Amino acid sequence: MILLKPNPTSGVPIYLQLMEQVRHAIETGALRPGEQLPSIRPLAEELRVNRNTVAKAYTELESQGVIETAAGKGCFVRNTGTPLKKKACLTLLAEEVDQAVVQAHHLQVTRAEFLKLVEERLDSFEEQRHRKVAT
Repeated sequence: MILLKPNPTSGVPIYLQLMEQVRHAIETGALRPGEQLPSIRPLAEELRVNRNTVAKAYTELESQGVIETAAGKGCFVRNTGTPLKKKACLTLLAEEVDQAVVQAHHLQVTRAEFLKLVEERLDSFEEQRHRKVAT
């Protein structure tokens, strides 16, 4: 079973923390496609949060295509190649890019330098991918 441990003092809403932790568990393989998530009521009791908080996290994850609900059986990790719908993927990526933009601002990296770095990193990534495919 996955370990979900929200931090009530972080300033981030608990349901968002739960969503991120479930996504992370899927990305790292701690949760696999078809695997059942903890039931809402017992999880809420274990985490000492309102059931509606857990239900909101699960509803959001379902709307993003990460999990699916089987009536009377519970919530399960979706059996798709990528657990997230394109829009949800772009939203997650935008959050990461936003953090990088803020970091670049604090480091006084210019827009041109930042964009050049992104292009270099993308080129490097694609090069590595092509090398792996060729071997």
